[in-house]
Amino acid sequence: MNTQYNINQNPYKGNRGLTRAWHAAKNSWCGLVYAFLEESAFRQELTLCVLLTPVAFLLPTTLLEKALLISSLIMVLVVELLNSSVEAAIDRISFEHHDLSKRAKDFGSAAVMLALIIALLMWSAVCIPIVLKL
Repeated sequence: MNTQYNINQNPYKGNRGLTRAWHAAKNSWCGLVYAFLEESAFRQELTLCVLLTPVAFLLPTTLLEKALLISSLIMVLVVELLNSSVEAAIDRISFEHHDLSKRAKDFGSAAVMLALIIALLMWSAVCIPIVLKL
């Protein structure tokens, strides 16, 4: 069982150029739809992103600050998608409780929490000076 891997053995690696980009875009869209339909945490974080993005544009801040505020929100969504991926892979293996499965899921949850803290810190750092000027 010590055979060498050859990329030609993988039927999914045949697409190149625009065809590959098109298939990647379709897969990405499907992932977003699955996350929206199946993950309540993703829906909550997406709602937060949809509500706060216009606020970022309306705040009297620099373009860089606006980009940081919006990027911090998108980062939360990205980390939530990665967390959901870990959870889905573990659930595919087994629904049976296992300490390593719990640890992997807890790591994903901790990553989401840290992303939320970073977003909160960014928003606080930008908004508190604005409020203090009022």
